[in-house]
Amino acid sequence: MRALVAAATGLAVALALVLTITAMGDPSGETSPEPLLTTVPEHP
Repeated sequence: MRALVAAATGLAVALALVLTITAMGDPSGETSPEPLLTTVPEHP
């Protein structure tokens, strides 16, 4: 019975965390217009 209560408590905490993050909305940061430059090794 104790394990069932612990599982229910953990589920409730996880659900509250998800709802809190969802309520905060998207972060206000912006992406860089420049693409990330990557190097590709030369093929032999």
